[in-house]
Amino acid sequence: MTKDELRQQLQQQFEQHLQTNPDAVTLYAAEPEPETRPWKKKPSLLDQAFAQDLAEIEKELQAKD
Repeated sequence: MTKDELRQQLQQQFEQHLQTNPDAVTLYAAEPEPETRPWKKKPSLLDQAFAQDLAEIEKELQAKD
């Protein structure tokens, strides 16, 4: 018996079972797909310190002008 024959036999048995007992299978609503949100990296302490240093340098350059 091949896989295809077995699948066909199981499908026939399933259909016969549904004909004799239609309440045997309960259908549920499909789960919604999760929302895809863009991934955002949380800044590390080094990133924050670098940004702070850049801001200070920019302020110094603006003060000199």
